[in-house]
Amino acid sequence: MKYRKIVFVCTGNTCRSPMAEAALRAELKRRKIRWYKVQSAGLRADIGAPMSDHAKQALTEAKIPFSEEFRSARLTEKTVREATAVICMTESQRMALRDFRNVTSFYALCGKEIPDPYGQGIDVYRVTLRVIRECLPRIIRVCCPIVEGPSEQSKNRKGE
Repeated sequence: MKYRKIVFVCTGNTCRSPMAEAALRAELKRRKIRWYKVQSAGLRADIGAPMSDHAKQALTEAKIPFSEEFRSARLTEKTVREATAVICMTESQRMALRDFRNVTSFYALCGKEIPDPYGQGIDVYRVTLRVIRECLPRIIRVCCPIVEGPSEQSKNRKGE
């Protein structure tokens, strides 16, 4: 079974999209939903920058695991084309990628934009993460339908 890829997009790939990546990865694991890979990228990312300290702190406080080795990546056309869904933090980011049918946004899915917390205090990052997490059930329902792998398919056939 081929993994499906969900990509979160923001501007610099150091705050919002890495928090969304970590939060969705943790929620998929908690729900035992397999066959998805989650990653993030930025439209104007400085390649190789670490996740912001406040983003790390917000994730740590929420007990959401993340990689200390995280480094920012710039969104490429190849990444968009390989993704099942590309989820932008804002409508303006979605509009920048409007030529791709697999691109959506938090606003299109949940009626909320995710403002950039960059340069602000930890409380703003906490609120940003909270809003991202509130949107995850809808994102999972729309973008991550349960995909059965080979072992699940054979179990289902035996039970028929």
